[in-house]
Amino acid sequence: MRVILCREFGSPDVLAVEERPDPEPGMGEVLVRQEAWGVSYVDALMVAGGYQLKPDLPFVPGLEAAGTVVATGWGGNGFEPGDRVVVSHRPGAFAELAVATFDRVRPAPPELDMAEAAAFRSAYHTALHALLQRGRLAPGESVLVLGAAGGVGMAAVHCAKRLGAQVIAAAAGEEKLAALRRQGADVVIDYREGFRAAVLAATGGRGADVVYDPVGGDAFDEAMRATAWGGRILSIGFTSGRRPVAKVNHILIKGIEVIGVRAGEAGRRNPNLPEETWRYLTRWVSEDGLRPHIGHRFPFSRAADALQLVLDRKVIGKAVLVPDG
Repeated sequence: MRVILCREFGSPDVLAVEERPDPEPGMGEVLVRQEAWGVSYVDALMVAGGYQLKPDLPFVPGLEAAGTVVATGWGGNGFEPGDRVVVSHRPGAFAELAVATFDRVRPAPPELDMAEAAAFRSAYHTALHALLQRGRLAPGESVLVLGAAGGVGMAAVHCAKRLGAQVIAAAAGEEKLAALRRQGADVVIDYREGFRAAVLAATGGRGADVVYDPVGGDAFDEAMRATAWGGRILSIGFTSGRRPVAKVNHILIKGIEVIGVRAGEAGRRNPNLPEETWRYLTRWVSEDGLRPHIGHRFPFSRAADALQLVLDRKVIGKAVLVPDG
């Protein structure tokens, strides 16, 4: 089988396609022929050696994939050869064949094609866990989504709308804003021009009840001033490259909560949390037409190009890898 291998930390061009022996499933594992792979900013951080989880070299990047079960180890846990599944990795996704423990494999929603399934689980679980379980977003509240045109940002737009919120989506550039309008955002803002005044105008002077922030940096600083009394700021990540420092006087005066979100770790500590989000998400897929927006599809062998496009912030929605040819 072929894998995408990282032998040294650096920019995406350090990645190479290499041949590896086909794996075999052990007890409690399934073997999956993977047919699509989600690409994220976290993948690029891991390749650069800048993520909090620093894999030992060499390693296979990638956190999510979709494919078909080939075989199961002892104790198949309901999976059979031919089943369509989504697989979470930590890391190790960018391979044509992969083994995974049963707890990291779920049936792929039948309404999604392989590319959509690969783009679905991680971003949407993160978004819904943040908004519902950490942010306690209620119907009728307003949510400001920063970095809204990216994978986890657009997932938050989709989830917040289905939770009954007013969605204010912030991104950079008219192409991204137009895409967000099509994806259902109630208000779109180009945050290169500043966004506090626009958020206050959209909320009748109140400010956003919830801020969903995968960006950090200057955007976090301004969001602090655009948050309602008693609002919740959800810190998802720092794609801006700068880790912001929350001003305690703003937190105190406005009664703001700043809440860290680590969806993967939360699920490892409490398996009921991802089960709850998965029920919501699969119901929305089957009953409400929820679909991830795939902005770019790259051949598997061009994983480095896909990661670079993510780093350059040129992806709208999700980038995915698909088989060569």
